[in-house]
Amino acid sequence: MTTPAESTPVKAAPGSVARVAIDSPLPQLDHLFDYSIPPELAETAVPGVRVMVPFRSAGRLNRGYIVDVAAKAEGFDGTLSALDSVVSPVPVLTQELWSLARRLADRAAGSATDILRLAIPPRQVRVEKAWLAEQAATTQNGAESSSKTDATDLTSQPNPTPLPGITDYPESLAEALDARGRVALAAIPTVTDIGGAWVGRWAVTVAELSARVLAGGASVIVALPDYRDQDQLYAALERVIPPEQLTRVDARQSNAERYRSFLDCLTAEPRVIVGNRSAVYAPAANLGLLVVWDDGDPLHSEPLSPYVHARDAALVRQEESGAALVFAGHTRSADVQRLVEIGWVTAVAPTRVYTPRVMLTANSDTTEAGAVAARIPSMAWRQAREALATGPVLVQVSRPGYAPVIACARCSQAARCTACSGPLGIPRAGALPACTLCGAIASNWACDHCEATKLRLVTRGTGRTAEELGRAFPGVRVVVSDGERQVVGVSGSPALVVATRGAEPVADGGYAAVLLLDGDRMLAAESLRIAEDCLRWWSNAAALSAPGAPVVLTGVSGTLATALATWNQPAFASAELADRRVLRFPPAVRVASVTGEDAAVRDAVEAVTALVPADVLGPVPTEDGVRTILRLDFGKAPAAARELRAAVVKNATKRRKPPAGKAVYRQAPTLKVRFDDPEILS
Repeated sequence: MTTPAESTPVKAAPGSVARVAIDSPLPQLDHLFDYSIPPELAETAVPGVRVMVPFRSAGRLNRGYIVDVAAKAEGFDGTLSALDSVVSPVPVLTQELWSLARRLADRAAGSATDILRLAIPPRQVRVEKAWLAEQAATTQNGAESSSKTDATDLTSQPNPTPLPGITDYPESLAEALDARGRVALAAIPTVTDIGGAWVGRWAVTVAELSARVLAGGASVIVALPDYRDQDQLYAALERVIPPEQLTRVDARQSNAERYRSFLDCLTAEPRVIVGNRSAVYAPAANLGLLVVWDDGDPLHSEPLSPYVHARDAALVRQEESGAALVFAGHTRSADVQRLVEIGWVTAVAPTRVYTPRVMLTANSDTTEAGAVAARIPSMAWRQAREALATGPVLVQVSRPGYAPVIACARCSQAARCTACSGPLGIPRAGALPACTLCGAIASNWACDHCEATKLRLVTRGTGRTAEELGRAFPGVRVVVSDGERQVVGVSGSPALVVATRGAEPVADGGYAAVLLLDGDRMLAAESLRIAEDCLRWWSNAAALSAPGAPVVLTGVSGTLATALATWNQPAFASAELADRRVLRFPPAVRVASVTGEDAAVRDAVEAVTALVPADVLGPVPTEDGVRTILRLDFGKAPAAARELRAAVVKNATKRRKPPAGKAVYRQAPTLKVRFDDPEILS
C-alpha cells in the first residue's frame, strides 16, 4: 500500500496555533510566524502543507508552509491573525526537509526558505489532483488485497530476484553501507556492456549499491552533475531495479514532470531517486544511502542563495538521517581528501587495480607530415592512426567553437573589439573575426599596439580541431560533441570524436585511443582549483578508453601528469590539500565573502572579528561597493555565520532618508554574504 510519508499528520484542534515559514526572499522574515487556525481549517492545516497567510496591511497575503502545530503561541498573549487558506492538502514540507534547510541556511548565513525554493517544485494543480486520485485508489485496492491475504503464510511468497553483489570492492564497502558510514569510493576507470548499452563502470557500481540498499527496504538518493551521467546511471538502474521504484528529478524535466516526481518521492514506498544537485533535498522514506558522483564538478555548486554545495548538503543530510554516504569518482577532490584525512570519511578502492595506459608527450614533438597537418604531437598522431584501424578515437580539447581566441600575428597581443573591447574570435570556417561579447564584425581590424592587420589563431576550438583532423585523416568520419552539439554515445566503428571537457560521449566497447590536447591551455586558467579540475577532466576522459588503449596527454609534465600516468589521484589531492593548509586556502579553512556598501561591510567584519579570530583580506572595490574576504577555521565558522547573518538582517531593515527634495522611497543597499565561493580566490 502506498501512502504519503509521515502519513499520520498532527491534526489541529480549533483555536490551536500554526507555526508558518513564510516564502519570502527578505532575510528579516527568515523565522517562524504564529497564526491561529480557524475551525474550518482544523482538518487540513497540518504540518507540511502550503498555506496563504495575511501579512501586514492592505489585505496582502503571503505564501508559506506550516512547520509545526502548537497549542498556543510562544511568548505572546494577544490575538493572532488567522490562516487565510490551505492551498493544498499534500504535506510537501517534511520535518526532515525543514530541519535540513534550517541547518544548511544557518551554516551558510542564508535563509531556510531559499533552500525550500530549490527543494520543493512549484505546485501544478492538475498533476496534484491526478496524483491524489491515484493515491486514494491505491489505498483502497491495498486495503482490499490486505483483507484477502491476512491469513496467508508470508513465508510462501516468492523470493525476489537475487541482486548482483559488489564484487569489485572489499567487504569493507558492504560493511560501511550496513553501518550507515561515510565512504570515498574510487571508481573503476573503464566502460562496460549492460546488455544493449555501454556505460561507465562507475554507473554499474552505483546501481549495485542502490539495489542492495533498496532490497533492505530503504531509499537511495544519487546526485550527479549533468544529464549525461544521469542517463548512464538510469540505464544501469533499469537492469536491477523495478521501474516503479525509480524516480528522476532532473532540471531538464518540465514543471509538471518534476512536480509529479517530487510527489512520488513523498510516498512511503522505498525508491531510488536520481537527479542533479537539488536531488539531495528530495523527500525519501527511510533514507538509507546518499551518493554524490564526481563532487568536484562545478555543476554541484549551487549558484543561487545561500549557495550550498551538493557535497555539503549531503554531509548535513547524512547526519540528520543517519543514512550511508558515498562520494564516488575517478578522482578525489581536495574537500573529500580533507574529510578522509581527519577520519570523517573512509577511503575504499577496488580490490583489483586497474590503470589506464597513459602516455605523456610534449606539444613541440611535431615532425611527421600528418602530425603537422593535424597540429598535434607526432606520438599522438601515430597512436590515433593505429587506433583508427580498430575503433573510435576521442580527442579532448579545451574550448568549443572554431577559433575562440585570436591575436595579432606580429606582436601576439590579444585581438580586441573596437566597439566594446571584448575578445575577438572566429565563429566558423571562412567567417570574419567577430566580438564574442557584442557580436560586432571586425572587418577592418588593426592592432592598437603595432598597427598590424593580420591575425593568428591562439586557441583552436572543436570546429577548427575537427577540420584539421579531417585533413590529417582523410576518409575518417569526424563527430563533434560540445555545448552546441550534444552527442551522448557513438558506435564502436572507426571515427574521430572531438569533444570539449565534460561533453565526451560513451563509445561502444570504449575508445581505441584517447588524445588529451590543450593541457597547457587548460592549466593556464586563473583558478585555485584548476590543477584539480584538469586532473578530473583528464581522468574522466581516460576512463572512457577500452582496456589497454593508449591515453595520450600532450603538453603537461610534473606531478600533475605523473598523478594521471600512475593513476594515483588521491596522492595528488593530498599534496594539494597540504599546500592549501600552508597558504590557508579552502578547503583547509572556510572562506566568507562580504560584499556591499563600505560602512555596512566594515561593521559586519568588525562584528565577526570581535567574536572569533579571522584573517581579513580587503576590502577591494567591486561593482556593488566593496568586498572583504574572511578566512575562518572550521570550528569558528558557525559563530561567524551567525554574526554575518545578523548583519545582513540589520542592513535589510535599516531605513535611510531620501535625498533632500526627493520624497521617493529608496531601498537600502544589500549586504551579500557567501560562504565557500569556489571562485573567490581565482
